[in-house]
Amino acid sequence: MTLREMATQAQDSQGAQQSHTMIKRAVVSAFIFRFPRGQPTKPSVALFKRSEKVRTYRHHLAPISGSIDPGDPDPLAAAWRELCEETTLTPSDLSFWRTGKPFTFSDPSIGREWTVHPFAFRLKDPAEGGQGEEAIRTDWEHEGWQWYDPRTVLEDESLTTVPRLQDSLKRVWFEGTINERAGRALATGLERLRADHESGAHELTAIALTVFRDIIVYTQNHLDAEWWTMIRMAAWHLIKNGRESMGAATQNAILSVLAEIEDIMEQKTGAEQKWDRILALIDFHLRNRADTAQQVKQAFISYLQAHFSSGGTQMHRLTMLTISSSSTIRDSILEAYDALGIQTLELRVLESRPLFEGASLASSILSTFKSQSNSPDKHLRITMYTDASAALAAKDVDIVLLGADRISATKGVSNKTGSLPLVLSAKHVTPSVRVVVLSDIEKVNGTAGIINDELTESNDSFEVSSAWCSDGVKGVQVLENGMRGSKSEQENSSVTVVNNYFEWVPLDMVDAFICEEGVLEKDRIQEKSRKLGEKADRCFGTL
Repeated sequence: MTLREMATQAQDSQGAQQSHTMIKRAVVSAFIFRFPRGQPTKPSVALFKRSEKVRTYRHHLAPISGSIDPGDPDPLAAAWRELCEETTLTPSDLSFWRTGKPFTFSDPSIGREWTVHPFAFRLKDPAEGGQGEEAIRTDWEHEGWQWYDPRTVLEDESLTTVPRLQDSLKRVWFEGTINERAGRALATGLERLRADHESGAHELTAIALTVFRDIIVYTQNHLDAEWWTMIRMAAWHLIKNGRESMGAATQNAILSVLAEIEDIMEQKTGAEQKWDRILALIDFHLRNRADTAQQVKQAFISYLQAHFSSGGTQMHRLTMLTISSSSTIRDSILEAYDALGIQTLELRVLESRPLFEGASLASSILSTFKSQSNSPDKHLRITMYTDASAALAAKDVDIVLLGADRISATKGVSNKTGSLPLVLSAKHVTPSVRVVVLSDIEKVNGTAGIINDELTESNDSFEVSSAWCSDGVKGVQVLENGMRGSKSEQENSSVTVVNNYFEWVPLDMVDAFICEEGVLEKDRIQEKSRKLGEKADRCFGTL
């Protein structure tokens, strides 16, 4: 029997034999966590005691929960709705923290089959613009609530909870189910990935692989079905709950590692040899990442030679426009400039808000250029524009250069917000422009895989509003009051500040996808996406 068959056989089989009268319901379980300052691995979780007025599980402890309605765009939207209705909490009080892998179980006592979508949210303290626990005001569905140590919730059998609450909690707080060192590595690794708004997907993947290696080191025991299930769930969290919007590369890398680990586990060798081989293969993947980046640069240079040189004639000037802060773009621009013998590189950079990444990119390129031994005939001309000036910046450019945080066979290229207006403006103002995407092939996302291409990463609105305060913008207090108004006040008027980092550029608007394999055709993207989706389902579908 293979490991996969053993793991599948070991799954919870509740609900497998269902009566035709069983009512099926999809629900959300929304856990609220708080963290002591400076202690990210020691949270408390809020549980709410269901009141006499509810239909099911009266007087049982539960997270905030409710049905997913047909009108909900996705389960996360349903979780936010239930939180607001039952506790009055909104994004000004909470930040979305984690997604748990959904699961299904049945409760014959009430004739229901539940498909649970667990989520976790973090309560903001006043320093983050929130009100803390004072913002929690429960409705008629609850007769009280209190904070609990999540480990106590998992271990104390005397607690009267709704069915499978512990399973829901485990799926968002997975570090509590593994040993302390491995749990700390996972928790701190996920926080590092979530908080890193400077590194690109390539660097984040290296971080995720390093964390995954640490978890394996700290869980070396028996290479059995239980360990295999645990390590796959840890991998699932690194993909889904690190930076999902930039996680396609992590998904590709980790799936490759898991496939090789499974092969090693099936080998007829001793346990010590297997452990050595598992760690060595992760080290091999980490070392090879630098080679991939160099291959992308060389492919970019070949593309420029093919499209901007005529009969071997040397280019004198090349004009590029970018909005990205991608490390691949940062490194490729100057390397291409040097390799092609261009006398003048005119680089136009859109300064993007709220993190001013354009300014960071331009300063990095300029510093690198100045530190090199350049010919006196070489000239780098950098021009900065606001991102609202995309049409002005695009006049007479040769190339619009974009990075990619992920590539979808259906949605296109996910890149920094402002990329789509830039491409639309450039195509209108300079019809001859070439829109070029530089990316590792591992950023192609799988069809129906772990990462949801429809999900939008919503970041803290405080990043946007804080600039208004520091710059002395008039009327800021009015807007802030509108954002923090009570539920009754917001029925009349409200203010929402949207801070999305990424948007999609359709595939048909891109002239060339350049990766380590050269120019990537659209049908290759679709095939890669399909195969990756199958690999993800094969690896994680039974969890």
